[in-house]
Amino acid sequence: MTLSYQSAHEEVHFINRSGWLRAAVLGANDGIVSVSSLIVGVAAADPSPGTVLVAGMAGLAAGAMSMAAGEYVSVSSQSDIERADIAREKQALIDTPEAEEAELASIYESRGLSKETAALVARELTAKDALGAHVRDELGLSEVHAANPLQAAAASGLTFTVAAALPVAAAVLAPEGQIIPTVVVATLVCLAGLGALGAKAGGAPLAPATMRVLFWGAAAMAITAGVGRIFGVSV
Repeated sequence: MTLSYQSAHEEVHFINRSGWLRAAVLGANDGIVSVSSLIVGVAAADPSPGTVLVAGMAGLAAGAMSMAAGEYVSVSSQSDIERADIAREKQALIDTPEAEEAELASIYESRGLSKETAALVARELTAKDALGAHVRDELGLSEVHAANPLQAAAASGLTFTVAAALPVAAAVLAPEGQIIPTVVVATLVCLAGLGALGAKAGGAPLAPATMRVLFWGAAAMAITAGVGRIFGVSV
């Protein structure tokens, strides 16, 4: 049972967004960077609009499915581990309840409580919800951090699709012979916006997040363009 508590201040916390926000930012960033890099690399080898468009759309479709499937599989694996640990803890509470209570007391003592207070806290929490106390304080799990495969997959796949459509649109609308500079500029603008938006949603400083995505996005496009020019093939 989840009990409410009285906060000591009125500031809003953003940690409850960490699960979907991580997947969403990852999907959007990968969508912009991978598809724009693909377009730039292909355009460096063969700048014909038809070739670039096919490459961009193929990258969008494949990338969106890959991101959604990858997030679902990876987060499902994390969820499986969490459930297995909780099941083991539940069985341990049945088999050795005294040892588990002593373990809980030692955790609180290691965090700064006196031996007597730690034992009292462990005893009272064990009486109220032993499994909940061990899941939270021994395993470090909570409802906020619990893995949600479907949520992560949906957030990642959707944001990849939307973000990847931006460099594709830039390539389609680019003036003849200007696909690469147009896509590069559009991508950097989108990455700056993504970094700022992600930081704003998470309540983090804007500048570091923006510079981080700009640097790695520019590096990815530069490397891919170099590969396209060197080998003269689509990558």
